[in-house]
Amino acid sequence: MAVAALRLLGPAARRAAGGVPCRAHRLTPADDELYQRTRVTVLEPESPNTMFIEGYTSRGFTISGDLVVGPCAVLPRAILQWNVGSYRDISHESLSLFRLLEPQIEILVLGTGDRVERLHPAMLKQMRECGIAVEVQDTPNACATFNFLTSEKRVAAAGLIPPRGTYMGM
Repeated sequence: MAVAALRLLGPAARRAAGGVPCRAHRLTPADDELYQRTRVTVLEPESPNTMFIEGYTSRGFTISGDLVVGPCAVLPRAILQWNVGSYRDISHESLSLFRLLEPQIEILVLGTGDRVERLHPAMLKQMRECGIAVEVQDTPNACATFNFLTSEKRVAAAGLIPPRGTYMGM
């Protein structure tokens, strides 16, 4: 078969006709491709105002480099002392702070200490009626969940009660 005719055939037909197999793509980069510079442009820098929970102790939390003693409310742009002693003190009144925020938060993560504690269903229902999802977890998991949500650019807040356990850096 003539060389010109082999070129018109597909790779499988060329092999069957006894021609040289044709590679449709290169498997390795050419020399000039190995030494090209790569440039990365950051389109949206991380917000310096984003809260990040770095660690916790039985006395409080380290949030964005600041030590917070006792229970706290971590809001999108502020950290406040939260006037609860244990999960039993979480009430309609103590959750009202989170309902008053503007812009409204999407999700509230509650850390109830060493264990996941059951809150009164009426409180959770009231928050849902206000358009706020509530996630109740033990404090270590609540810290991780809050960090994940804020890293995903979600408008989240956290109500955290320090666990009685030992220090955990995150």
